[in-house]
Amino acid sequence: MSQGPNAPALVAARLALGTGDFARAAQIAEGLARADPALAEARFVLGVALAETGHMVHALGQVQRAADLAPDNAEYAAQLARLLIQLQRDQAARDAAVLAMALPTDDPLVLDTLGCVLARLGDHGDALPLFARAVGAEPDVLSFRFNYASSLGFFGETEAAAVQYEAMIARDPANGAAHYGLAGLARQTAQHNHIARIEAVLPAARDHGERVRLHYAAAKEHEDLGASDAAFAHLDAANRAHKAHIGYRADADAAVFAALQASFADLSYFSGSAGASAGSAPIFIVGLPRTGTTLVDRILGAQPLVHSLGELQAMPLAIKRLTQTPSRLVLDDQTIVAAGTVEPAAVAAAYMAQVATQAGAQAAIDRGAHLVDKFPLNFLYVGYIARAFPDARIVCLRRDPMDSVWSNFKHLFALASPYYGYSYDVADTARYYAGFARLMAFWRTQFPASVMELRYEDLLADPEAQTRALLAHCGLPWDAACLDFHKSGGAVATPSAQQVRRPINSDSLGRWKRYAAHMAPVRDVFRKCGIAVD
Repeated sequence: MSQGPNAPALVAARLALGTGDFARAAQIAEGLARADPALAEARFVLGVALAETGHMVHALGQVQRAADLAPDNAEYAAQLARLLIQLQRDQAARDAAVLAMALPTDDPLVLDTLGCVLARLGDHGDALPLFARAVGAEPDVLSFRFNYASSLGFFGETEAAAVQYEAMIARDPANGAAHYGLAGLARQTAQHNHIARIEAVLPAARDHGERVRLHYAAAKEHEDLGASDAAFAHLDAANRAHKAHIGYRADADAAVFAALQASFADLSYFSGSAGASAGSAPIFIVGLPRTGTTLVDRILGAQPLVHSLGELQAMPLAIKRLTQTPSRLVLDDQTIVAAGTVEPAAVAAAYMAQVATQAGAQAAIDRGAHLVDKFPLNFLYVGYIARAFPDARIVCLRRDPMDSVWSNFKHLFALASPYYGYSYDVADTARYYAGFARLMAFWRTQFPASVMELRYEDLLADPEAQTRALLAHCGLPWDAACLDFHKSGGAVATPSAQQVRRPINSDSLGRWKRYAAHMAPVRDVFRKCGIAVD
């Protein structure tokens, strides 16, 4: 920090920042920056305060200026990388992170921040030791421990992850994130579970989010023990509350489905005639979440010619950026209409520019590897994918409708995500499934050569035959390693991280039947939509 006559004011600004008084921090820092435009610390504090109050673009300018004024300051470089990643400027974020990592620092917040940036960029291997160092320096900061535990779980280090979650619970007994993370690491048993502990702290939940996570943790452990009614009771309590909290309306998703079909009904409506050159298209794995997309990603990833990008939101971001629509939603009616004027080649270029920022992607591209993008909700973007990449191979996972609904309803997605509002009510989830099914039928009609539908149940019943068909569709040669996908190393940064480290099994098939009494609304929706239920 700068010394001299500004030191007391800078200390006061930092103190206000640390206590969450962002208006006061910004006021002090802005005054100092006006008096001395070259005062890097004032620029930095002002930028962080602006970011915390939602003024991200202005914040970036201030933190960038601070980093330029003090290029040897690791904190400034790390926070610059964080702002860039939040603004979805991934390549610039990677560049800033590389610079920050080259600077000596033991500051745990800097280490944790850089770990988060690298994790967002898919570089979980380099993120893990940074999280470990942050926890070692500040063991009582629970957010550091959570990031470390999550990262350990991605690598299958379940025992080490459990130690971190238990340490969080010891310091904060009602920490919902820790309880939910711990519950998901392994199948609980009658002899070893945490149900009593979770239910005892539920009344002490400090806020809505913690309460929801505690209910989900209890539900997961009750389900492991076969206590279906108790599991459903916890899920129902959590999901009813969260649906009310976010104000979800099913008609918004229905409007998106309808707008996509209307827009792509006449392909001549879209401008341009050519996308990327032949041979440059990634393989896209799409479908509803929790229907086997991670399993297929791991199977393909075991093929030596393949490089998996993980769950990459590059296509949604490409469409949103190119349309420049003002709404806060990534995909809505306005964006769908505006996308009709975007050249397919521009979509392909924007997509590949985003891909290149991911860990290992450029090296994979340079060696001619087949890239795999496994963002399930790209099923909404099949039309854009097929036009931007005419030779794209798209694999859509299909799962039993009732199992699909149940697996979505019981899984806690990111509470603040705009994508999964449907999942907090079984009837809403059934309606979303019906919309998904209609949209995929439409895509198959419009782009029959691009889309392969793969039934999850068929893959479990005959892994080799289905894997051979999968590889053939993707233009890949057979490799027996694909049947041993569970032996592959590397991070799995999805909710299926633990399941896909086991051989193929049928444990999850028909699980909805345990909850049949609670799934009557789903049957009613499916009956009206003409969807058969076994």
